[in-house]
Amino acid sequence: MNVLLVSPRSPDTFWSFRHALPFISKKAGHVPLGLLTIAAFLPRSWNLRLVDLNVENLSDSEIRRADWVMVGAMLIHRESVREISARCRELGRPVIGGGPLFTTGHGSFPEIPHLVLGEAEELMPDLVRDMESGRLRAVYEAPRRPDMSVVPIPRWDLIDFRDYACMSVQFCRGCPFDCDFCDVIIMNGRKPRTKSPEQLVAELEALRVAGWKGSVFVVDDNFLGHRRKARELLGAIIAWRRRTSARFDFLTEASVNLADEPELMRLMVSAGFTRVFVGIETPDPENLRSCNKL
Repeated sequence: MNVLLVSPRSPDTFWSFRHALPFISKKAGHVPLGLLTIAAFLPRSWNLRLVDLNVENLSDSEIRRADWVMVGAMLIHRESVREISARCRELGRPVIGGGPLFTTGHGSFPEIPHLVLGEAEELMPDLVRDMESGRLRAVYEAPRRPDMSVVPIPRWDLIDFRDYACMSVQFCRGCPFDCDFCDVIIMNGRKPRTKSPEQLVAELEALRVAGWKGSVFVVDDNFLGHRRKARELLGAIIAWRRRTSARFDFLTEASVNLADEPELMRLMVSAGFTRVFVGIETPDPENLRSCNKL
């Protein structure tokens, strides 16, 4: 079975860093973590090829070689997804679409014949079986939000580390807040779910053994989603760094009330966190209340 996994091209946004990347001789800021994780559910006997359009172009021959084309996309990838879909349709190759773009807006993509909606972990056994038989359903919809313990270590071997400024891992899904401008709670819920510290450290160790040295983005939408678990994770990372002398530094995202947690910040520094992205939409309390951020 030949499977082509395609990460769409990102437009110029705050997160693309397209104009800054040449200064550090990199092609993309971040790895396609969703596709790398989904790839880990696919049988090792299958031939997998991952093409990140932020790193390289996609050839017609690669599309023709594939039995299935899997596309993982966020909202900003809308136009690139339409281009990928049109090329696959012209070349007679079926597309399976998944990710936030399709979960929240699948009605806008009637041209995508197969859709995976929601968090895919519990759907993957059925999807793999149907891919093997060649009889896929039009829609696979997650029955619930899965326990994070089922999430495998991403297939780091499918990318070239030299192309990227930063690796990515995820510890927690979901956010306790209810901001009306954010779709995280629609996709992942308001009850934060975490991996175990040991599980996340195993992912970091896999990166270290594979040869990565540099920055790792903990892509949780809010690192403070589950504060007790975050403290446990930081303790585990500190111990792991002492054991391995890993040459990693970390960055993440958090709500501004991180400033009320001096002990947590101390642990973050000890664990190697050097940067935190904080979203400050407005300094006006009335405006914050109007969008449910206060």
